[in-house]
Amino acid sequence: MRRACLLRYAATAGLGLAALLAPAPGFAKGPVSVADIAEGLQDAVVNISTTQTLKERNGSPPGRKGPKTSPFDELFDDFFDEEGPDGSPRKVSSLGSGFVIDPSGLIVTNNHVIEGADEIIVNFTDGSKLKVIKILGHDPETDLALLQVKPRKPLKAITFGDSSILRVGDWVMAIGNPFGLGGSLTVGVVSAVKRDINAGPYDNFIQTDAAINRGNSGGPLFNMDGQVVGVNTAIISPTGGSIGIGFAVPSNTAVRVLNQLKEFGETRRGWLGVHVQNVTDEMASTLGLEEPMGALVASVAPEGPAGSAGIKPRDVILDFGGQSIRNMRDLPRAVANGTVGADVLLKVLRDGELLDLTVTLGRLPASEDDEAIETEDSDGVKELLGLTIEPLTADLRAKFEISGTVDGVVVTAVDPDSPAAKKRIEVGDVIVEVTQEAVHRPEEVVARLRAVEKSGRRKILFLLANADGDLRLVNVPIS
Repeated sequence: MRRACLLRYAATAGLGLAALLAPAPGFAKGPVSVADIAEGLQDAVVNISTTQTLKERNGSPPGRKGPKTSPFDELFDDFFDEEGPDGSPRKVSSLGSGFVIDPSGLIVTNNHVIEGADEIIVNFTDGSKLKVIKILGHDPETDLALLQVKPRKPLKAITFGDSSILRVGDWVMAIGNPFGLGGSLTVGVVSAVKRDINAGPYDNFIQTDAAINRGNSGGPLFNMDGQVVGVNTAIISPTGGSIGIGFAVPSNTAVRVLNQLKEFGETRRGWLGVHVQNVTDEMASTLGLEEPMGALVASVAPEGPAGSAGIKPRDVILDFGGQSIRNMRDLPRAVANGTVGADVLLKVLRDGELLDLTVTLGRLPASEDDEAIETEDSDGVKELLGLTIEPLTADLRAKFEISGTVDGVVVTAVDPDSPAAKKRIEVGDVIVEVTQEAVHRPEEVVARLRAVEKSGRRKILFLLANADGDLRLVNVPIS
């Protein structure tokens, strides 16, 4: 009897244990799998390998805009760096990602992945390789490039989705080539949209916590419908690896740029011809605004579209073609996306009165491709190469006792660990010329620096003046 009772207890206990071990129905297989979506996409995601010859023995490849520890790290990965004898050329090979958008052989990647490359090879998931026969176009401002290969048979291609409907919290998926590990997939959410990381005048990034690393650059960011909603471009990483903060160019921006690259081999951005700044709290009431908003016109190019339309300094542009301008950064994006030659209605606040003006949008000249509209902080302060630089105002001239014969941009702070500090640039020094061109505003210094970076040079030449006007030349390393 007792034995029967024990057996009965054991059976009951066994059933209880089985019940405890059985997974709850809702968590039987974990979160919903993305395997079915990914299976149809991986063949269209490719690895991009490039090779280029550098004549300079020291320095990083032209495609890299900063050291590996820079905060806004690129995702492009050097995997082979062979140095020849002193002064001899060396070859650098690099890996990135890309994706097919047309079965006939059109492939998207980042501009910095292929910039300066002597040879570009596209590697597919089945092990096949194709050499890029033509770079149809590239755009440094959005960091996009369109490549052409000649396949033996139609390629698997993927389509773009609408990035404008993305919301914070939406699930996204990245596929790419991190650290040379092709076909890697990660999943995360949209952390933010319309993110400005000060990479350029058209910043409008999608931020995601989907793990992306070096080598993912140029790869696609997908929505859960398997459509490309972004092109992975940059990460914040003090370590060089993913810390969950990555950035992608929105698909709507990419499609517009890629269509122009395909048709014209270049981008054709709108041009307004104004120099703008933010409206501060102090300015708002003076300008007749209840709160700081809009883009304040600081100057107008006399023969530019804005000048012809009657836009004047001190005007506040509040709306461009139906797009609300909340701050100065909104305007360059809106203008760049406009159609060259089109008439656009602007809402402008002038002396407290709201005006409607019509401007015929011009085309941004190629020589001004750094930015369609110059922008600056309200005080004009810029930071670069460890230097804080500001316009040489009367107050700063008096503060640093700078001679009235000196003109340029004044250094107001120096990072003691920066290359500039090692070159003995000091607070109170005035940058008179950059690469033998006179400068009068901080943004002119920035523009010269960008031009030097794009040329592939590793140093930038400053002509400096001290407070007494004594001049000296200083060659400052860029990275």
